[in-house]
Amino acid sequence: MTPPEPRANPELFGHDDAARTLEEAARSGRLPHAWLIAGPSGVGKATLAYRFARWLLAGLPRTPAGAVPLHLPEEHPVFRRVAAGAHADLFSMAPNTGERGKKEVLRAEDARAALRFMAMTAAEGGWRAVVVEELERAEREVVPNILLKTLEEPPPRTVQLLVTSAPDRLLPTIRSRCRRLDLAPLPAPAMEGLLGRWLPELGGPERAGLARIADGCPGRALLLAEGEGLALQSLVDEVLAGLPRLDPRRAQDIADRVTARRDAAALTTFMALLRRAMAAGLRGAARDGTALRWAEGRSLAEWSTLWEKLGRLADETERLNLDRKQAVLSSLGMLSLR
Repeated sequence: MTPPEPRANPELFGHDDAARTLEEAARSGRLPHAWLIAGPSGVGKATLAYRFARWLLAGLPRTPAGAVPLHLPEEHPVFRRVAAGAHADLFSMAPNTGERGKKEVLRAEDARAALRFMAMTAAEGGWRAVVVEELERAEREVVPNILLKTLEEPPPRTVQLLVTSAPDRLLPTIRSRCRRLDLAPLPAPAMEGLLGRWLPELGGPERAGLARIADGCPGRALLLAEGEGLALQSLVDEVLAGLPRLDPRRAQDIADRVTARRDAAALTTFMALLRRAMAAGLRGAARDGTALRWAEGRSLAEWSTLWEKLGRLADETERLNLDRKQAVLSSLGMLSLR
């Protein structure tokens, strides 16, 4: 059993306090017109945004005792219309294929459509809501500048819910006009319990492994499970085991195995897991004073620069549709001491 898409997900795990903050703000009569919901990818930000939007559109119903705040039953007409993308007072936008390259981005035309939506009166006479997913993946600065117009002059009884995994990449003027709400990763026991419900076919060690590399983010764990994340993590472990001087034949074999995966996003996942392992290892070494065999021969500043270079290479390979195998080989070449 896997959870539905965020707009149709009736459950929210581990973020009761954040949901309660939104509910209390709405009931206070002083609801901020824009919220920046931040946190790591896959932690539940969009699920919370749609949960709040449909509760607001339903007229702020009372939450039953013992239920997670912002509760709305699945059989409620507003829940069903939001899940189907058919509520007249909800506008949502998410990254889609842009005009240049193949990377999915938030398009300027969608932002302009949001502007037109907010210029209209509410179809049902109550609140209106705008949900913007992955705002950091906007098409240049055009999209934030379009949205900034409504943040500076907000229409009445309209709330904008801006979801982002990288708040520091947003324009300062965007951040300063929103109330920020940060979602924290779930603890390991909660993650393993969720994965036990969602992925009962996996054994306990596999679920624990997914929970570990997902860093407390349920959505990320599911994507890793679908994208052979555990197998790609084993390749990352193989890379680090071969450093500081990775044998060229071994690097060639690893590149072949990454790019032979049936999932087209395998390269992106591999690079993300590699950078995660590097960061976690270096943090642990700095904290405990332990030596890392794979980190020998370079300073912490050099590793930081390498970490950033790998991120840029992964991004450019996806955005410009570059050769994936060459990207892996280039990455491994950067990591290996000559």
